[in-house]
Amino acid sequence: MTSPTPAQPGKGSLWPWLVWALVIIGVDQLTKQWILDNYQYGNWTAITGFFNIVRAHNTGAAFSFLADGSGWQRWLFVGIGAAATVLIVWQLKKHPGQKMFCLALSSILGGAIGNVVDRLQHGYVVDFLDFYWGASHFPAFNVADMGITLGAILLILDEILRARRAKAGT
Repeated sequence: MTSPTPAQPGKGSLWPWLVWALVIIGVDQLTKQWILDNYQYGNWTAITGFFNIVRAHNTGAAFSFLADGSGWQRWLFVGIGAAATVLIVWQLKKHPGQKMFCLALSSILGGAIGNVVDRLQHGYVVDFLDFYWGASHFPAFNVADMGITLGAILLILDEILRARRAKAGT
């Protein structure tokens, strides 16, 4: 039996990143199913003075962008999700050793697929986390949206750190 060779920069396995995306998809779909089973559309439960659990449906994108469309937007967002999936898996395969970059992309992947599953099953995305201040409510969101947001933050952080390393190296 040969001993494993040390990982080379940029080398690594694609599988941990796909597993992370699957975890996000799984938790997202389980929580959404719980909401669908226990809440009628529009029903809510107060948890704190600034947070509710609510059943909301979003036929649009982030912040209900295009939600008032006649239904065509469902297929646009499914197509965007499918294209993003292909692009992200390609990037994960190309750069599996770049940990923060891959964590960011796999978080976005899990979130994107979680919301695409909703669009295909229901025609809308199930949202249920409702934060507010006084009468002002932040748009309701879900676990998939948290994955996408985490991924976006990590992509920005990764780029800042990469730029600093490049600047320090010059």
